[in-house]
Amino acid sequence: MMKQYLQVTKPGIIFGNLISVIGGFLLASKGSIDYALFLSTLVGVSLVVASGCVYNNLIDRDIDKKMERTRNRVLVKGLISVNVALVYATVLGIAGFALLYFGANPLAMWLAVMGFVVYVGVYSLYMKRKSVYGTLIGSLSGAAPPVIGYCAVTGQFDAGALILLAIFSLWQMPHSYAIAIFRFKDYQAANIPVLPVVKGISVAKNHITLYIVAFMVATLMLTLVGYAGYKYLIVASAVSLWWLGMALSGYKTQNDRVWARKLFVFSIVAITALSVMMSIDFMTPASKDLLTYVW
Repeated sequence: MMKQYLQVTKPGIIFGNLISVIGGFLLASKGSIDYALFLSTLVGVSLVVASGCVYNNLIDRDIDKKMERTRNRVLVKGLISVNVALVYATVLGIAGFALLYFGANPLAMWLAVMGFVVYVGVYSLYMKRKSVYGTLIGSLSGAAPPVIGYCAVTGQFDAGALILLAIFSLWQMPHSYAIAIFRFKDYQAANIPVLPVVKGISVAKNHITLYIVAFMVATLMLTLVGYAGYKYLIVASAVSLWWLGMALSGYKTQNDRVWARKLFVFSIVAITALSVMMSIDFMTPASKDLLTYVW
């Protein structure tokens, strides 16, 4: 029974988000780690993400039945009742928000609320089913965890937080489109209007390439503005160029599905590498005093 309650929170998604939370937190900490704050932030974000995933599973029961990848999910099979899942999701969310508010700061909690509302309210309930722009809206919620980690330390939304929001939002797009290409038949069967299904795979490839170029620019900003060092810059450049090369190879591939899966796998490698590098190669921006002076 415990296994089913764990499965419905999508542990893989929680783990992936934790890596980005750690990246944002350690980037802001600059080597001086408050471990109580660190733990509160990690557990708080985990609980909020878990809550969002349970709500998402509840909302998506009808379309999950139609998709091969999701038809065996706990709520589709009725292994947990809808009412119990609702209570479970709500308790997880309240606990997470409370922990971020009292254990970190109000800004961290409000950023979590924003991410949650976008994911559950805007994306899951409406945009995912109705609009080709659903992925774009969903990317904002996916970018919230590293920003929460960063703002838990700084207590303010500054240029560093904005750059993190840009990096992780832009990363989500090629990552999500790659999934939609190699799971094309699933999305088609469930009638989900993702870009590859609505506009075609060739249009999606153009979008993937452009988003990776934008992602590359955003990753460099972290060093150019003075938040991360040159080791981070070297890794960010190498990872971005490799990912771009993979995207461009999609124009010549004989098998879109295999290519998209490789692109998806590398996207996870890329964002993990960036999260690790920003954790260990941080700097204090010289421009901060200037920004304060200008304002």
